[in-house]
Amino acid sequence: MSNPKSPTLDRAAVEAMVRTSLQRQVVPQVATAPKQSGPNPLIVNSSARHCHLSQEAVETLFGKGHELTPMKWLYQEGQYAAEESVTLIGPRSRVISNLRILGPCRDFNQVELAYTDAISLGFKVPVRNSGTIAGTPGCMLMGPAGFLEMEEGVIRAAPHVHMAPEDAQHYGGENKSFMKLVVDGDLGMTFDNIFVRVDPSFKLEVHIDTDEANACGLDPNVPCKLIK
Repeated sequence: MSNPKSPTLDRAAVEAMVRTSLQRQVVPQVATAPKQSGPNPLIVNSSARHCHLSQEAVETLFGKGHELTPMKWLYQEGQYAAEESVTLIGPRSRVISNLRILGPCRDFNQVELAYTDAISLGFKVPVRNSGTIAGTPGCMLMGPAGFLEMEEGVIRAAPHVHMAPEDAQHYGGENKSFMKLVVDGDLGMTFDNIFVRVDPSFKLEVHIDTDEANACGLDPNVPCKLIK
């Protein structure tokens, strides 16, 4: 007795399913830690791999006059994960598909990877603060309308905290100084070099990458605190 045939999916349907799955995985801000007492709530978020692009780069990849379309608004005011994504081509033609673009556009191009992302692509990338890209590796980005060759700009983002002036005063932090992030829970870990960024427009938020979040067991129920 023969078995009934299983339904088949055409290529377009399979690709749509894969895109949907990847979109769930690559949007940054995937974990939020509980609040610490202070003038504003402390949020600790994990950022998945992503890129920042100039308007010129966006038009190279998506066509003349193209503008990024917000898909998900992030915690910092005016920042968003765009609907647009690109394919990153690394050393030895290794590829990451659906690399999310974060908006709005900046005046430089930068790709932020976790350590395991870099290893899988064949990169040796330094830990850098955002925008400090001199001497970093480059890569190729591919979009629906063209290719962008980046001579530099691939980094592993340094853990950092965004602060308003009242938060800086409360925690004793200064712009471009360093603080410690203590993560409690089963693993219990302290990050010693959290770079401080102070601006009146900032909400109190620490950014670490997915490798770091996994290593410290970050989830919504793990208490975190900032110390000098």
